[in-house]
Amino acid sequence: MAEATDSALVKYGIVGVGMMGREHLINLHHLRDQGVSVVCIADPYPPSQQLTIELARSFGWEPKVFSGHMELLKSEMCNVIVVSSPNMAHYQILMDILNYPKPHHVLVEKPLCTTVADCRQVLDAAKKRTDILVQVGLEYRYMPPVAKLIEIVKGGGIGKVKMVAIREHRFPFLVKVGNWNRFNVNTGGTLVEKCCHFFDLMRLFAGANPVSIMASGGMDVNHKDEVYDGKVPDIIDNAYVIVEFNNGCRGMLDLCMFAEGSKNEQEISVVGDTGKGEAFVPESIVRFGTRTEGREGVQTLEAKDERIKYDGLHHGSSFLEHLYMLSEIRKEGRERSAAVGLEDGLMSVAIGVAAQLSIEERRHVNIDEVLC
Repeated sequence: MAEATDSALVKYGIVGVGMMGREHLINLHHLRDQGVSVVCIADPYPPSQQLTIELARSFGWEPKVFSGHMELLKSEMCNVIVVSSPNMAHYQILMDILNYPKPHHVLVEKPLCTTVADCRQVLDAAKKRTDILVQVGLEYRYMPPVAKLIEIVKGGGIGKVKMVAIREHRFPFLVKVGNWNRFNVNTGGTLVEKCCHFFDLMRLFAGANPVSIMASGGMDVNHKDEVYDGKVPDIIDNAYVIVEFNNGCRGMLDLCMFAEGSKNEQEISVVGDTGKGEAFVPESIVRFGTRTEGREGVQTLEAKDERIKYDGLHHGSSFLEHLYMLSEIRKEGRERSAAVGLEDGLMSVAIGVAAQLSIEERRHVNIDEVLC
């Protein structure tokens, strides 16, 4: 299919073109037959600019380059902005986009912001802009095995959900520009930066909101010998987090970021009153069974989504994220809704903030303490 005419194109700008910004560029390239084009980028770091220009040119695109998001906004070249800047920059960029006269739809990478207060201000600003769609990049929902497990759970296949357990055993944080991701002040803390994905999934499976959080964690292996501008990193590399929900469901996160010797990076278990379901990533396997049929009745499925044209860093979930958002953007004259909205982004950050606080103060934390 040929690329759409200029008037039919959905034109994208990307703010922050480090690793994730370039990942979004590649995903959008694989959606060009849907009528999209990346027409501009913004980043203050010349090496990132250059890498992105070279990548875009390999796709036949020649995006305009800006050093800052306000220049990109004022150019009014694009309809949609992907915000993939470092976490601590999300708040100001989002507020500037939401307060700008001309509407620009937004996909903002997780976490929405690094603090609950900043998330709330973004929500308040967005309520005044019914002409703007804002979607939060909690794309783990779309990973084929996770999506299949969601389908089974929401279809009543395991009964009423009682427990959700998520294990992420993986490699340490990657090196980012300026090593910004080595410090809590920039990321919101590991349980905000990385684990907002899993707290979002817990809420989704539980079908409820959190009431209280109890966590234990520390910085035990990674980054302890690193020093940046005289400062030692303070991000934790392992934790257990227990979340109690307002419908009686409980969730648990088991995080370890020095566990490269794992077959699966994520293992998700959801137990209901009549059965159990599990999803494994990157194995892309789903298992589920009922109490009455027992072990012999457990079914194993290989989860696939034929729509995915590019697996990328997140097993095709970023591609689907863009596909869903593009569908909503094209709803001319109809009410648009984000597949993952600002309230979802806020709550995923709030649980992470409460978990960080629980570790720091070695106590049980009520969610109202961080939401007030």
